[in-house]
Amino acid sequence: MTDTNQPIAFKAEIKQLLNILIHSLYTERDIFLRELISNASDALTQIDFVMLTDRDILDPEAELAIRLSVDEDAKTITIRDSGIGMTREELATNLGTIAQSGARAFLDATKDNSDQKLADVIGQFGVGFYSVFMVAEWVRVTSRSYQKDSQAAAWYATGGDTFTIEDAEQDTRGTTIEIKLKSDAEEYASESRLRQIVKTHSDYVRFPIYIGDDEEQANRQTAIWRQAPRELEDSEYNEFYKHLTLEFEDPITRIHFVADAPLRIFALLYLPAKPERGVFALRKEDGLKLYTRKVLIQEYTTDLLPSHFRFMQGVVDAEDLPLNVSRESVQATALMARIKKILTKQIVKQLETLAKDQSDTYANFWQNYGLFIKEGIASDQSDRESLYPLVRFHTTQHSESWVSLTEYVAQMKDGQDKIYYILGDDDRSVARSPHLDYFRKHGYEVITLTDPMDSFMLLGLREFAEHPLQNVAAPDLELPAAEAKPEEEPASEALPADDLAGIIARFKAQLGERITDARTTDRLTDSVARLVDPEGALDQEMQRVYRLMDRDYEVPKKVLELNPRHPILARLSQLPADDALVASVIEQIYESALLIEGLHPDPASMLPRIQQLIEAALR
Repeated sequence: MTDTNQPIAFKAEIKQLLNILIHSLYTERDIFLRELISNASDALTQIDFVMLTDRDILDPEAELAIRLSVDEDAKTITIRDSGIGMTREELATNLGTIAQSGARAFLDATKDNSDQKLADVIGQFGVGFYSVFMVAEWVRVTSRSYQKDSQAAAWYATGGDTFTIEDAEQDTRGTTIEIKLKSDAEEYASESRLRQIVKTHSDYVRFPIYIGDDEEQANRQTAIWRQAPRELEDSEYNEFYKHLTLEFEDPITRIHFVADAPLRIFALLYLPAKPERGVFALRKEDGLKLYTRKVLIQEYTTDLLPSHFRFMQGVVDAEDLPLNVSRESVQATALMARIKKILTKQIVKQLETLAKDQSDTYANFWQNYGLFIKEGIASDQSDRESLYPLVRFHTTQHSESWVSLTEYVAQMKDGQDKIYYILGDDDRSVARSPHLDYFRKHGYEVITLTDPMDSFMLLGLREFAEHPLQNVAAPDLELPAAEAKPEEEPASEALPADDLAGIIARFKAQLGERITDARTTDRLTDSVARLVDPEGALDQEMQRVYRLMDRDYEVPKKVLELNPRHPILARLSQLPADDALVASVIEQIYESALLIEGLHPDPASMLPRIQQLIEAALR
């Protein structure tokens, strides 16, 4: 870089970017001021952080503020900040060659987006400064770095293909942006118009924004999280949330927590309407904003909450964190673990309250966020039990509504000491599972688990309220007591022992090594057969975990259990051993059992056999 005022060409992406901003966002031009104020606020935050440990800088006593002024006659706007400032080289890098990172990403993101959405996406990729060319005939940026020996420099551009940089005169630290308005943008040369934009887009910027010669403050600047909750309205909470995130929907709920002991903490946390951040949301990473005494320490702090609560948005202001803590070492402080414990407890408490007072809203929360709670139960060994009351299930008696573990236990039959569940791949196959025969007949409620995450969750959910969870498909299951009903029809007679032995021999001969054994069971009433794991096999939960993790694992061969009272077996025993229909029936019984367990490798292969059986039935 020489000292002469020679034009420097923008990168190709910057040219494309300027073309989009100048020609495609005409109706959303107010955002130029939002972006410039945001940049100024970032510069002030940076110098604020530097001054925590270093006062040997230019203008150490200067007020950290943003100042706007207009010249209505000249149709110009000036924006000044006392932030960290830029050197000549930084001006060239930040305003001339940022294309190598942000601009390219911005161009990719703007494909197939409407003008309204482009207005929201602009700030995500560090290209917000260029929005000034929607209203500017020319722009001059004069800046001086906070370093005492720094020299001021000025960057100038008209929105064309080039920019210039030259030495400049500026005694104070910070950046001054002068904007000459286009003829169709002269409405912005008005203090009242600028106040309106600041109120809409920048009311919560943490530094004062002064407008005009009288330097009247235009933004509230209040750290809303430090106000007493009773002083705030719902609309103010929601307004701050949208300012923080640029989401359009109101949050589901919020937690405004203020504590003096054992730690002095101010926290304002929000539960977004949905877990997926909007395409144009401001915050693109997980984590909370961390302040200490209103000084921003970390923009995205992931150490304040357990991973399963990473969907929460908000700010935390912890006065007990030392002011000289570095951004890199903040997670290492002992206080962070204590703050994390406090915040986690508050979130669990708020979700329990939501479930109690707004069941429909909580049902919607569970539909969207249940996966995270299950993840927490599976992974958080230290605090998983606090999540148990938050879990919701469908059951055999409540297939369309959600049931909590507390509600399940309250509805248990007299003498029942276990919480019964069944695993499956989808609701329809589970509803037809032969493992449920006995439980349906005797009125025992069974939790139905069909979410892939359920198998992982069960690794951390073995017992609730001193009632162990029991898989109804377990081969060693002890059946609960059966209640005799006066109106109940007597069960069909079991086949004689000799006939049963012959049937079992036929199944073993037909299926061969595809099964480890065939035997009768008293656990089936309506179904003819079921498949269970052989003794010593990995339990069903771990089998599903291995399968979902795509681990090198082979499904064990199963034991085929038969219902000795089923009419199909009774009729089968009457057929001659050499009847071709016997083999087809046995194959169909076995493959139907595979299908219901979600283990059949090729269900369509059953169709010819099914057709054969239909033809035999119609003879």
